[in-house]
Amino acid sequence: MSPADEEGPSGVHCRLDELLAERGMTLTRLSEMVGVSVVNLSVLKNDRARAIRYSTLSAICRALDCEIGDLLVRAD
Repeated sequence: MSPADEEGPSGVHCRLDELLAERGMTLTRLSEMVGVSVVNLSVLKNDRARAIRYSTLSAICRALDCEIGDLLVRAD
């Protein structure tokens, strides 16, 4: 079994909560800006996402005025 097929922690931490707090933005507002449901953003925010589209990643980073490396960091 490859690491990508394993259940459990991915070794990647999403800093969405911190970035939203720094910008005084809500998950609902981000959802409206990027066209992704609050539920899906919540999955990402809580480190439960197994994958993310490049287009979604780019849209989130544009909305938060950050780099991908500001949003996703290694957690291992």
